[in-house]
Amino acid sequence: MPKFLFQASYTLEGAKGVQSAGGTSRRDALTRAAESVGGNLESFYFALGETDSYLVCDLPDNESATALGLTFNADGKATVNTVVLLSPEEVDAASEREVDYPPPGN
Repeated sequence: MPKFLFQASYTLEGAKGVQSAGGTSRRDALTRAAESVGGNLESFYFALGETDSYLVCDLPDNESATALGLTFNADGKATVNTVVLLSPEEVDAASEREVDYPPPGN
């Protein structure tokens, strides 16, 4: 199953929600969200800095990841960036593919 990284930065309202409900409550909600689209939450961590939390999900496809990203962003309590993660084996397979591409200027 493909893996996706979600990076979340909470708004003031979102940070207050985490503060009042707690970190484990947020992890549990995200676990349910991933399961609702046919996936699972592999890991979830809070962080210090510009990004407040990182979650890695195994999801069936890009559509599922997009559905989660849209839902996370639509509530207005966080800004979420979604990144497709590739395994080393996927990169190996990609590096062996033939691509018909002329460099600029050729």
